[in-house]
Amino acid sequence: MTRPPADPDRSPSATTAGDAGAAETRRSARSGVAGLLGAATSGLFGFVLAVVITRGYGTVGAGAFFAAIGVVTVATAVCTLGAETGLMWALPRRRAGACGDAARVLPVALVPPLLAALVVAVVGVLSADALAPRLLGGSGAGGDTLLAVTFAAVPAVVAMTLLLAALRCVRPIRAYVSVQFLLLPIARPALVGAAALAGGGLLAGMTGWLVPAALALLACLVLVAGPLGLGAGAALRPDRADWSTFWRFALPRAASAAIDAGSMWVGVLLTSVLAGPADAGVFGAVGRYVLAGQLAMQGLRVAVSPQLSRLLGRGERAAAAAVHRQLTIWGLVLSWPVYLLLAVFAMAFLRLFGSEFTAGVPAMTVLAVAMLVNTGVGNVQSLLLMGGRSGLHLAATLAGLTVTVSLGLLLIPGHGATGAAFAWAAGIATENLTAAAFARTVVREPLADAATLRAAAVTVAGVGAAAGVGVLAGGRGLLGLAVALGVLAAGCVGMLTLPRVRAVIRVTMRQVRGRDDAATAASPVPASTRGR
Repeated sequence: MTRPPADPDRSPSATTAGDAGAAETRRSARSGVAGLLGAATSGLFGFVLAVVITRGYGTVGAGAFFAAIGVVTVATAVCTLGAETGLMWALPRRRAGACGDAARVLPVALVPPLLAALVVAVVGVLSADALAPRLLGGSGAGGDTLLAVTFAAVPAVVAMTLLLAALRCVRPIRAYVSVQFLLLPIARPALVGAAALAGGGLLAGMTGWLVPAALALLACLVLVAGPLGLGAGAALRPDRADWSTFWRFALPRAASAAIDAGSMWVGVLLTSVLAGPADAGVFGAVGRYVLAGQLAMQGLRVAVSPQLSRLLGRGERAAAAAVHRQLTIWGLVLSWPVYLLLAVFAMAFLRLFGSEFTAGVPAMTVLAVAMLVNTGVGNVQSLLLMGGRSGLHLAATLAGLTVTVSLGLLLIPGHGATGAAFAWAAGIATENLTAAAFARTVVREPLADAATLRAAAVTVAGVGAAAGVGVLAGGRGLLGLAVALGVLAAGCVGMLTLPRVRAVIRVTMRQVRGRDDAATAASPVPASTRGR
């Protein structure tokens, strides 16, 4: 194994700190904040996109639209064959630049997925006439064309997904955030909304959803080429060992990646087939809220995955566990308030989509509770994957999928969106608890501590009290939600007056800025890292 490239997010203070765990948590704080800010923007515009789709196309049309998104999402996840995670694992362990060996990984990672995507695209286009009546029941007479366009876009979306993974490893995180969390989520509601306002049908709306992926693909090509030395003499011909090393890791991830990316969309497609497009539209709307709440964890995960790969590759399990515990607390404090409010005020949130979507209140409550488990254990999947244990991750995801599909087949025909929610919730709990148990045995370090438990207790108590006041004052509708948010805001402002809270914030801000006071005085920033 060759020497890893310099960390694009690394600060000189980390190299001079005496304690490796503290240095790594400082570095993860800087990356984590960038990921969180991007995830917050992505979540906001993801919600805007859901409103545009539901308001523009109604329950039946939205069900068909969400099913089309589900087709391209699941197909993309299957066709990438786990190579996006393989790139996140392999590139940080290699040397970038014209004289490095990192560029040799690109053909290994890109060629098989793109071939698979071309096969899926051709088969999907040819079979669109037969599949459209079942998968896109609300799309009308043009359903076959809509499905054909969706399948035809799969190769471009696969290429974008893989280059985004490479971008995260070879550029500072702000480049990844700009494409994944800004370009894509902002452009999609703008273009889909323009299509809906212009009176365009589902085909025009889906085209507006797909065009930003092509723009993101072009942006990634430009941003990745320089650091990897493409066009500047970097070797692109892989060795035989490159293929075997990469795909021994990536192939077990292929199935789990498809399950991870398609977990919600499997439920949408099952609901569309077993209960009809209207129920699928309701479930899809509920799922948008659930996924929006998960974006904080996603932002943290993509921010620190290369860091975890380096640490676990060097056998520094204690430092990796310290990073995991810190980010678990961040994710918990940021995500649990969202899910607790979604559970209590599901009616208020769903009314924003339209009165016909309030049938999803029980589904929203069930899934919000399940996501407390998902975010509460932290990014245990990243620990398994970046530690090279993709097989164990596959076992956990297969367990979750088995539970989801089995219960879905049993519950969806009689209970529609609510049955789909119960099935998915059971699958979420199964997958995350299994992955947490595996990660603990692999890392052999505590993945939670007293600070984690305190953060959970304080979050539940604070948000629970605010929600209780809101329900008493205004019920579970918009008025009650507004009161709860006001109480929460007042409580957060009050906490800022506490010396201990202010001290924690000051420490965190020093970590984010990438310096401690002493280290700042002792270690000037080299010119090569300025501006990063």
